[in-house]
Amino acid sequence: LKAGGIAGVCVDLILFPLDTVKTRLQSPQGFWKAGGFRGIYAGVPSTAIGSFPNAAAFFITYENVKSILHHGSTPYLTPATHMVAASLGEVVACLIRVPSDVVKQRAQVSPSLSTLQILSHTLYHEGIQGLYRGYRSTVLREIPFSLVQFSLWESLKDLWSRKRGHVVDSWQSAVCGAFAGGFAAAVTTPLDVAKTRITLAKAGSTTAEGNVLAALGNIWRTEGLSGLFAGVVPRMAAISLGGFIFLGTYEKTRQLLL
Repeated sequence: LKAGGIAGVCVDLILFPLDTVKTRLQSPQGFWKAGGFRGIYAGVPSTAIGSFPNAAAFFITYENVKSILHHGSTPYLTPATHMVAASLGEVVACLIRVPSDVVKQRAQVSPSLSTLQILSHTLYHEGIQGLYRGYRSTVLREIPFSLVQFSLWESLKDLWSRKRGHVVDSWQSAVCGAFAGGFAAAVTTPLDVAKTRITLAKAGSTTAEGNVLAALGNIWRTEGLSGLFAGVVPRMAAISLGGFIFLGTYEKTRQLLL
């Protein structure tokens, strides 16, 4: 819990400006109308509050499921074990992450409003379900992302360990995390764009209903391939750096605590 929470806070706060740029690039009104480079830390209180419990919930679930599934499993099933553990971790973590993300992203594209004003407006007009708008799209984004990232991260660590003849150090784990995160970020960008559009859509609109395939189809028809991969560069940069900081910090903190 402590290792995951500390890792989450570190990566989310350090890389928040890149996340803001990515969100504004993906927003329906476009980068400049969404705020451009102004108020680059808009929405950071929401991230600061949700970051620790979100990351802690993921790693508690991930490590426990992984340890349960490892018992009696054969080595060739190890990647599947990591995939299942990561997927379940994301389902649990998204219960905390989605409300935090909804407030954060709306604040990022409305830098003139405070995080508290965004939260109050959402609750007043949409109720508690407004904070969970995009839950399905977030889970549908995070599960394939984690399937790629964590299976690749664990495989790279195992490969490096065999080459060196010892368990990888925390900085080596961080390097593996950077490669795994960047690759996973690139291939799941269309799902991230769909999730952003659903989160930012006007209440009552078709997009706000949360149909991921419909959102992807609409983006493809109106903006083409470039629309589906809007913000891919800052997303890859943020998650590559994030993978380095997040997974490296997690490994180091866990080693210190255990």
